[in-house]
Amino acid sequence: MDERAEAIEDLYRQRYGRFRDGVATITGDRESARDVVQETFARALRKRRSFRGDGSLEAWVWRIALRTAREHLSRSPAASSLNGSVPAALNEPDRDPALAAALQSLPPKRRLIVFLRYFADLSYAQIAEVCGVSEGTVGASLAQARAALEEQLKEEAGRHG
Repeated sequence: MDERAEAIEDLYRQRYGRFRDGVATITGDRESARDVVQETFARALRKRRSFRGDGSLEAWVWRIALRTAREHLSRSPAASSLNGSVPAALNEPDRDPALAAALQSLPPKRRLIVFLRYFADLSYAQIAEVCGVSEGTVGASLAQARAALEEQLKEEAGRHG
């Protein structure tokens, strides 16, 4: 097995759960997310020679994952209606319903950036690479998301406090 294939397999073993949870925010459920992640890593292995090493391997695989998840949605009309219905990384919204609702209120792109930073633990540079934006845009999006989440959570606390 070549070095890139080993690196992709290591990434799969170490980060599978984060990929599954991230993809579930797009597909709407963990079962379809599992299928998408499997397909993502199969594609990454097949296309590994096209990875030029300009950025991180993980960011490259995330781009494949997002593309694969969108393709999955386009093939499945039932899944399309779920798009974005699972709050980022909160596949168990009962644990913190207020946070789940606040995350769900964010625009999809901002929600994805929040997920990639705080739940997938990607750097600003990796997120910028995955999303095709500048690092400054990542920083601004995160600041806006934090402000919106803080406001929403304060309102929720005021209603129940």
